[in-house]
Amino acid sequence: MSIEKTHDRLDQRFSVSYEYPVCFTRNILAADNDLLCDTIMRLSEPREHRVQVFIDSGVIEAWPDICDRVERYFSARRGKLKLEGPPLPVSGGEQSKNNRNAAESVMESIAGQHLCRQSYVLAIGGGSALDIIGLAAALVHRGVRLVRLPTTVLSQNDSGVGVKNGIDAYGVKNFAGTFVPPFAVLVDFDFLSTLPQKYWVGGVAEAFKVAIIKDPDLFTYLCNNAEALRDREPVVMEQVIRRTAALHLAHIATSGDPFEFGTSRPLDFGHWSAHRLEIMSNYEIGHGQAVAIGICLDSYYAFRQGYLSSEQLDAIVHGIRATGLPVWSDLLERKTSDQLDILAGIEEFREHLGGELHVTLPDGIGAKLETCDMDAGIVREAIDFLKTKVRDNRAAVQA
Repeated sequence: MSIEKTHDRLDQRFSVSYEYPVCFTRNILAADNDLLCDTIMRLSEPREHRVQVFIDSGVIEAWPDICDRVERYFSARRGKLKLEGPPLPVSGGEQSKNNRNAAESVMESIAGQHLCRQSYVLAIGGGSALDIIGLAAALVHRGVRLVRLPTTVLSQNDSGVGVKNGIDAYGVKNFAGTFVPPFAVLVDFDFLSTLPQKYWVGGVAEAFKVAIIKDPDLFTYLCNNAEALRDREPVVMEQVIRRTAALHLAHIATSGDPFEFGTSRPLDFGHWSAHRLEIMSNYEIGHGQAVAIGICLDSYYAFRQGYLSSEQLDAIVHGIRATGLPVWSDLLERKTSDQLDILAGIEEFREHLGGELHVTLPDGIGAKLETCDMDAGIVREAIDFLKTKVRDNRAAVQA
C-alpha cells in the first residue's frame, strides 16, 4: 500500500516602512526648546504621552542638575507629557554592557511603571548606555517607543542614529541584541563640552571609517582639520558629526540590508581587530581607539593587496594620528603558543557573519571591496608597519 505525500505551501511577504527623525539642536531641556515635546507628539495622537527617562550615570556625574532639568521640562508640559517616575541612572561604558543585569534592571523599572507599547522610553547617554536601554525597550511588550538622546561623539555620529541595540555576552561583543529602529534621535551638541578627551576623539574614528570607504570629500575634511578636532573645535566637530551621521543613515536606508540578514558588513571596516582588542584589554581600550587601530591594520592590508597607494595609506595613518587617536597597542604583539592573539578576531568575526568571512577593505579613498580571506602573514606585516610608524614618530619627537 503506498501513501501519497502532499506538501502544502503558503508564501508570506510584506513590507514595513520605517521612518524616524534625527534632529540636531542645543540645550534640548531649555524651557523654550520644544523639540523633545514636539518629537514625542509628532504622530498627533490625542492623549498625554507617558515617558520614562533613563540617564547614563556618567552624564549625571558631568551634569549634576540634569535630573532636575528633566523634571522641570516635563512639569512645564503637563497635559502633553507625563514623566513616569524620576529619571533613573544606568551605568555607562563598555563594561556595563558585559552584564545582563543592567538591561534587566531597566526592564524591571519599565514594568514597575506599567508602560504600554504606546509609551515612550527616553534614553540619555553614550553608546553603551543607549545599547542597554534600547535592548530593554525593544524586549518589553516586544517594543516600546524609544527616543535616543546620544551624548558622546561616537553615539551622535554612529551608534546612536542606527537601528541596533545589544549587550556583550559569552566573551563576544554585541552577542545578544535586536534590530529595532528608534522612534526618534535627538542630538544635543552641548553635551559634548564635558566629554573627556578619550571620548571626544574616539568618535572621530567612526568618521574616518565611513569616509575612507564612502566619501573622499569627508576624508579630506578630516585630514585637513585633524588638529582642530584634537583641539576640540566645536564647529568642526559638529560638521563631522552631521556628515558622518548622514552617511550612516544613508547606508541603512539604501544598502538593501538594514537588518544585516546577509554577510556583508561594510560599516564594520576595521572592526574585526577592534572588537578583539577591546576584549583583550578588558575594555581599557575604548571602542573608538580600537577602531582607529583596526582601520590602520586593514588599510595596510589593502595597500599590500594593491587597493591603496602608499600615499593613501600614509594619509590615513597620519590623519588618524593627528586627531590624537592611536594607531598602535602593545596588545597587537601578544602571543599565546606562538600565535598572535589578535588573529583570533578573524575567526570570531567569521562566526559573527554566519560562517563565511567578509572583510571590507578600502579600494582607494571613497570606495570599498570585500575579501573572504585574511592572510595572517600580511596581518603580521601590518603590525610591524604600525610599530615602525610609532617608533619613527617617537624618534622624530625626541630629535
